[in-house]
Amino acid sequence: MRAQGRPTASGTPFDMFAMTAAHRTLPLGSKIRVTNRSSGKAVLLTVNDRGPFIDGRVLDVSYAAARELGFVQKGLAKVRFETLTC
Repeated sequence: MRAQGRPTASGTPFDMFAMTAAHRTLPLGSKIRVTNRSSGKAVLLTVNDRGPFIDGRVLDVSYAAARELGFVQKGLAKVRFETLTC
């Protein structure tokens, strides 16, 4: 993955195996619960980066999060997320 090891907006290196997410406006360090709407699988993630910058998308998740949520092969999924802490 091209982003692996590159600095995120929070200053930490991107780790595709960490449980992290990117969101345009949530405060960095926010904890969120993300649920795959089709499977019901849920994970807890930390917002450590900005993005996505593609119309219609509100959240990017790491490879590890996508794997746990069950959409690595598809690449995209409809999810629900809630902010637990800011």
